[in-house]
Amino acid sequence: MLEFSSPVPLAIYLHIPWCLRKCPYCDFNSHEAHGPIPERAYVDALLADLEQDLPRVWGRRIESVFIGGGTPSLLSAEALERLLSGLRARLPLRPDVEITLEANPGAVERGQFAEFREAGISRLSIGVQSFDDGHLQQLGRIHHRREAFAAAEAAHAAGLENFNLDLMFGLPGQTLIQALADIANATALQPAHLSYYQLTIESNTAFHRSPPTLPNDETTDQMQQQAQAALARHGYERYEVSTYARPDRRCRHNLNYWEFGDYLGIGAGAHGKLTDPGSGQIHRLWKLKHPDDYLAATGTVARIGGDAPIREADLPVEFLMNALRLVEGVPVELFSERTGLPLTALEPALSRARERGLLEQDNQRLQPTELGLRFLNDLLPMFMS
Repeated sequence: MLEFSSPVPLAIYLHIPWCLRKCPYCDFNSHEAHGPIPERAYVDALLADLEQDLPRVWGRRIESVFIGGGTPSLLSAEALERLLSGLRARLPLRPDVEITLEANPGAVERGQFAEFREAGISRLSIGVQSFDDGHLQQLGRIHHRREAFAAAEAAHAAGLENFNLDLMFGLPGQTLIQALADIANATALQPAHLSYYQLTIESNTAFHRSPPTLPNDETTDQMQQQAQAALARHGYERYEVSTYARPDRRCRHNLNYWEFGDYLGIGAGAHGKLTDPGSGQIHRLWKLKHPDDYLAATGTVARIGGDAPIREADLPVEFLMNALRLVEGVPVELFSERTGLPLTALEPALSRARERGLLEQDNQRLQPTELGLRFLNDLLPMFMS
C-alpha cells in the first residue's frame, strides 16, 4: 500500500472536442464540426460529468483549470461563463486560480477575447504554429499570418497579457532562416509564454498515411538551439524541454502535470489522474472518446471509458517521465510525496544515470543534465521495472 505524506495538488482539465478542420499532424481527440456545435447540451454534459466525479475529490481545492481541445474558442462567451460558474458552484477554486483557454486564430472574432476575459478566462494559449502562410497551409491550419498577429494583438487589447503562443519547428521544407523568422515574429508580439515543439509524425494522422519530407536531424537541432538562444536574449527562460516563459509566467497547470500532481479529466476523451490515500492507490481514469457517445451517456456511469490503478512498479518511470522534462528538475522528496514510494525505489538506476552524465550529481534534486534533456528517451528506460 502506498503511503502519502502530504496532500497532492489538484487541477481540472475540460475537453472541447470540436474543431473546424482536422489538421493532418493532429492525433488529439478532435472532431470536425459539421454545422453548429451543441454547446448547451455539451456544457450540461460537462457539468453532469463533474457532478458525478465530485465524490472522488471531496474537500480538495482546484489550483488551475485548462480548457483544451479541439478548438475551445468555438464556444461562446456565454457558454464558457455558464461552465465556469457551474465549476465554481461545485468545487472551491484557488483565489488567484489560473484558467487557460486554448484558442485558434482562425476561430476567434475581433473582440471575443474581451468577452472570454469577462467570462472568467485569465490565460490564453493561442495555436499559431507558424507565421509563414505556406507552412500554415501545409499544416492544414485555417488561419493565415495576419490572423496570427491579430489574435496576439487582440489578447493584449483585452487585457489578457498572460498568453502563450504555440509554435512548431521542423516543418515540411522549413529552413533554419524560416524557423528563426517565426521566433522573431513571436517575440515581437510579446507573449508571456512560448511553447516551441518539433513536428513529429504520429500514428493515425494524415501525415502518417502520407508522410511529408521533413528537415534532417542536424537542421532541426540547429533550429532548436538557435531558437533557444534567441528566446533567452528576449527574456524567455526555458523551464521545460519545449517551454519558455517570462519571469513569473510559467504555466501552473502544466507544472502540475510535470510535477505529477492530480487532475480531473472532464469531457469527451478527457483523462484524469487521482491519488486516493485511503486505498493507497493512484488511478488513471478516462471518459468516452467520441462526443456523440459521451453526450448520449450524460449523467450516467457509461460516460467512463476506463478506470485503472497505476501499477506500483510503473510509478517511478511515470513520475520521472514528467519531472525530468523540467530543466531544474524537482526536489528529491517530491518523488515520495507524489508516488507514495521511498526514494530507494529509484536506486540503483539513479547512480547509473549520474555515472552516464544524464542526471546532475546534486543529491537534493532529481535534475537532468543538458545531455539528459536531449536524450530523455535514453534516460527514462533506465527506471523501468
